Amino acid sequence: MKKIIIVLVAAALAGGGWYAYKNKKGSRKPRYATAQAELKDLSEVVDTTGVVAPENRVEIQPSSSGRIEEILVEEGEAIKAGEVLALMSSSDRVAILDAARASGDDQYKQWKETYKPIKIISPISGTLILRNVVEGQTVNSGTVLFALSDKLIVAASLDESDIGRVRQGQQASIVLDSYPDKTVQGTVFKILDEGTTKNNVVTYTVKLRPDHVPPFFRSQMTANIKIRISQRKNILLLPGAAVTTTPQGETAVIKELKDGQPVYAKVETGQSEGDLVEIVSGLAAGETVYYQRRSYSAQVDSAGKNPLMPSRPNVSRQQQRAISGH
Repeated sequence: MKKIIIVLVAAALAGGGWYAYKNKKGSRKPRYATAQAELKDLSEVVDTTGVVAPENRVEIQPSSSGRIEEILVEEGEAIKAGEVLALMSSSDRVAILDAARASGDDQYKQWKETYKPIKIISPISGTLILRNVVEGQTVNSGTVLFALSDKLIVAASLDESDIGRVRQGQQASIVLDSYPDKTVQGTVFKILDEGTTKNNVVTYTVKLRPDHVPPFFRSQMTANIKIRISQRKNILLLPGAAVTTTPQGETAVIKELKDGQPVYAKVETGQSEGDLVEIVSGLAAGETVYYQRRSYSAQVDSAGKNPLMPSRPNVSRQQQRAISGH
């Protein structure tokens, strides 16, 4: 099942300074950091994967058997509907031209002008994504000569547990594995009715149309997709470490420190994700709170040594003299 996550739309929360308190004898009391509650926008998304694919892929096959005489296009070219892609001789024309060639150039030219080749014409406008033949190749009616794509989209695969949250018109961000630093925005425009079952998991295909198709998009590229299913504005957020409990077990934050002792204020929390938590009530935007940060201290044994650090081998004075040469 694809995981539903909460994503921050804005930047991370600002941190605060460090505070340490000492008593009159100089012993260190707990160290505190500060954090400020800030308003941010949150989006709930469905995280999934998919592939770049043509929206409409058209394969072009000949109407009869014959031989490819001339190819007029190359892969990657923009093609217009009605454009001639190749010239092909039918099986009858191949036989006549081959016989005429054996009779001499004049006979060959005469029959070549009299018996015109078949034109292979593009039925749609788009991009030529496959050229599957070479000049001189013999083909039949089942041979795929070319394939065209009118436009590239992204097809995502969603578990049935997530498909109920997805609607047409929802926004999504698309990042290709090949270009992880480039994010493309898109929109859900179709949700297929029929699912597929694999390893007892039912998935459905969701199609997304990019707002613009960048030049680096290629068919069958893997895409990481985040479909935004809801968005919440001006959510009050605080680092999760700043939310604690009072001695009575109530959820709270530390509003101030008096003589090094925390002064609590009760709060109500909402959703959380990672290091951040939503504050529903009890705190206002811009307020500063304190939270305790634990510092690392190395483990030591009874002799005051760190057991994780390697110890030097015991060497007698006689061995030391032998090593030094004295």
